[in-house]
Amino acid sequence: MEPDPNGAGAAPDAAVGVRVRAARMQQGVSLRALARSLGVSPATMSQLENGRTRLTVVRLSEIAAALGTTVQDVLDSPVDRGHATDRPRMRAATRRDGETAASPTSQEAHMWRIYPPLTFDVVLDAALQEFLATGYHGSSVRDIARGCGMSVSGLYHHYASKQEMLARILDLTMTDLLWRSRAARAQGRNPVERFSLLIECLALFHTRRRELGFVGASEMRSLERRNRRRIAEMRTTQQRMVDEEVDAGVTQGRFGNRRPHDAARAVVTMCTALPQWFRIDGPLTPEEIAAQYVEFALDLLRHRPGEFPRHTPPG
Repeated sequence: MEPDPNGAGAAPDAAVGVRVRAARMQQGVSLRALARSLGVSPATMSQLENGRTRLTVVRLSEIAAALGTTVQDVLDSPVDRGHATDRPRMRAATRRDGETAASPTSQEAHMWRIYPPLTFDVVLDAALQEFLATGYHGSSVRDIARGCGMSVSGLYHHYASKQEMLARILDLTMTDLLWRSRAARAQGRNPVERFSLLIECLALFHTRRRELGFVGASEMRSLERRNRRRIAEMRTTQQRMVDEEVDAGVTQGRFGNRRPHDAARAVVTMCTALPQWFRIDGPLTPEEIAAQYVEFALDLLRHRPGEFPRHTPPG
């Protein structure tokens, strides 16, 4: 590593860029999506992966955080695409709208239902706990530093501000939700199944990742404009997936609600509200809640049973 003008190390070896690309592909994240999470252009991201632009340690840490992994895991990422991962590897697929989207390999298509613990760094974990306990505005950098056993000055070596911590947490939250939603959607054979799978995924996420969902719902207002716009775009991507399947279902005569988009937004809001009341030690499991919410959603859209059977989650 050679120092950069700001004192951060740099990785001049082009092989590091190759590892970054391998890690990104293993996580099922497009180059454009990763660039958007980092606040850089796709061209800059491409240059980083191809070794044409110096990759600083700070930037490498940001990439790892955006991918929901660690720097060491990125550096250890094998170029061989056969490497196993906690998330499904994705291959390019062309959707009916002509856009290229990611779809899971057949062997790993169901991994979106599996929820291993997310690996946050010690600072983000402490920040998350403070935001849950007292809210973004009620917490302080000093409180977060105390929670992770660092000095305030030491914490600033990792994150420049409390705002950066919140934005990173919400970035990771939406990245995790989006890859799962794309994998779930890809399993459906028709609009009703794809819609049902998307709702199942949303309900599972907001119960299994309840703390992240709670912060996401309560602290969007605390984001600065640039960060809020980025996270809002990711949320719009999520809603658009649901809207597209609802539109297709209406076109095929399977949904009879006269205001399908309003109904679709009501369904998504219903799912995102789950963290407000769900408890893991409650009477219903996340899977049981998800099955109920799929039924509620189909009823709200006025699903017309016929050629397409109602979705039945596994188990």
